Parts: sequence; structure tokens; C-alpha cells
Amino acid sequence: MQSAEALSERQFRILEGVIQIYVETAQPAGSEAVARHSRLGLSPASVRSAMSELEASGYLFHVHTSGGRIPTERGYRLYVNRLMHPVRVPRSARAKLESEIAPVARNPIEEILRRAAQVLGVLTQELGVAIAPTLDGLILERLELVRVSSDRLLVVLTLQSGLVRTIFVEVPAAVAPEVVQHVSGILNERLAGLKLGEIRGTLPERLRDAGSGNGDELLNIFVAEGEELFDFTGNDSVVLGSAQPLADQPEFASNERMRHLLELTERRDLLRRAFEDRHRHGLTITIGTENSDPRLAEFTLVTSSYRSGGLSGVIGVMGPTRMPYDKIIGLVEHTSRMVEGLME
Repeated sequence: MQSAEALSERQFRILEGVIQIYVETAQPAGSEAVARHSRLGLSPASVRSAMSELEASGYLFHVHTSGGRIPTERGYRLYVNRLMHPVRVPRSARAKLESEIAPVARNPIEEILRRAAQVLGVLTQELGVAIAPTLDGLILERLELVRVSSDRLLVVLTLQSGLVRTIFVEVPAAVAPEVVQHVSGILNERLAGLKLGEIRGTLPERLRDAGSGNGDELLNIFVAEGEELFDFTGNDSVVLGSAQPLADQPEFASNERMRHLLELTERRDLLRRAFEDRHRHGLTITIGTENSDPRLAEFTLVTSSYRSGGLSGVIGVMGPTRMPYDKIIGLVEHTSRMVEGLME
């Protein structure tokens, strides 16, 4: 099996031609079509011979004996790493992103991401996906306890970067207003200035000697439930665009493939795990079985991280391995930079 370094320039050009034809038509590329596309002045017989060599090296395969070839994952990876020339984002696409996302600039970050994932999916004809910022690294600036009913408190967390998060806590009905105020003071004294991740991991220790009889019961609730209360990494951090663009692609013409796609969109936990580490890596392209979860083996993920202050997350698309990588990469990166700008 030949390594990429052992391939000739002719083989590179023919592999590139097969991939571009297959991406555009969703049909296996025959030798005559590749000969016309590559413009190498080769006969279809010579192209056919080179395609056989590429197949033997694991870059192409064919479904039928007499049919054309289609790329393997190895072929796509070589194309992305060595052959692809990213296309500049068209002015019309930049205008579309601006008109759809900029009007929600003052909205919560989740709304910005929802709009961005939606329009990115439309422009790429893939499934737009965004992961909301991880909050563990943000500092708690202050905390307020607000009684909303006889047995329920609203905890309002004001975080670094101006973010506000709220959580509900079930409390004994007998807790007096002055006790709520007292406990609020203790929580601010012990927790303000700390990162959320620190609070979640050390809350029992930080509150262990804070009780004085007045508010002990309420403090014990925070000690017992603190790890869950201060955890904002749930499945609601996954924002999806519409699956309709994917449903229109040939790969999902069968009911079984379509059902698998819809099941994946319901598995927010699976998608969160697949995307959550990518905010550290800039642009990332993961093809087929390169995905750690075998349920994503038929898909490519193209993502770009975004970062502003202490907030970071990722936005991108998920689609079949047959995708126009050269066009999609630019759109994903441009959208990521736009989200960063709006967050600032």
C-alpha cells in the first residue's frame, strides 16, 4: 500500500478529480470523466490504470466491477491534508450570515449560536451544530437568592463577562426571609471570586464551618446538591440547526439511513461528547471512523472553535463524508469568527 509520499503528481491529480466529481454528482467517477476533469492529456485507459493503482493503495474503491471509483476515508484525508484549496467565502454568503446573526447580537449567547447553526446549515447544506461556551472557567461575581414560592428559591449567578445563570432550589417551607438573606451573605463571602469549576469541586469544604444554627438547613442543601447546582455542562449546551438539508442528500434517501440521522439528532449527549473537546483545537476535520463514537462513522465533522474572554465553545457542521470540504471550511471558520465578534 503506497504512502502519500510515494504517489506521483499524476496520481494526485487523478485522485483530486475523482473526489471532486463524486462530491458534485454523488455518482462514482468513471475514467472518461476523470480524464476530462484532470486535463492531463491522458487517455481513459491510462486514467483507469492510475485509478486501479490508487484503489490498491487504499485511496479509492468501487462498488461494482465495471463502475467508476469513489473515495475512501483515506482518500478524503489525503485530499484535505494535501490537495484541497479552500475557497473564499462568497460575498453573498457573508451577507447572509451578517443579516441573520447580527440582529441577535444583544441576545443571550445561546440565541446567537442557534441562529448561527441554522444559517450555517442552510449555506453548507449540512447539519449546523454549535456547543455553547463552557462556564467552568468563569468567575462567580455575585450570587442572589430570591424566594419565588413557599418552597422554592431562585439562585441568580452573575458571572464574569456579564453572563447570568439561574437555577431553582427546593427548600423547606419554614425558611424565613432573614435566613435566606443570611445564607446569601455566607455564599457570597465564601464563593464570590472563585471559578465555577472550583466551586463545584470544593463546595462542601468551603461551607463546612459556615453554619451557626441560623440557616444550617438551607446551607446543607447547597452542600448536598452543590455539584449538580453549579454544573452547566448539560445536553442543553448542544445547539442544532435543521436536519432538512441533510435529508435532501442522496446518502439519506433510504428510510434506514434517515432514521439513523434523526436518532443522532436526538442524542444530544452523544453529540456533546463528540464536539466538547474541540474548543481547544481551532479548525478540526474528523472523517468517518476517525470519530471516536462508531455511531458517527458515516459522518464528517468540520468545526472551528470560538473564544472571547473566558468563554469558549465550538461551531461547525456534520454531514456525510462526501462533502465539499473546500467550500465548507471557509464558511465554518467565517461563522466562528463572526460569533466571536458578536460575543465581544
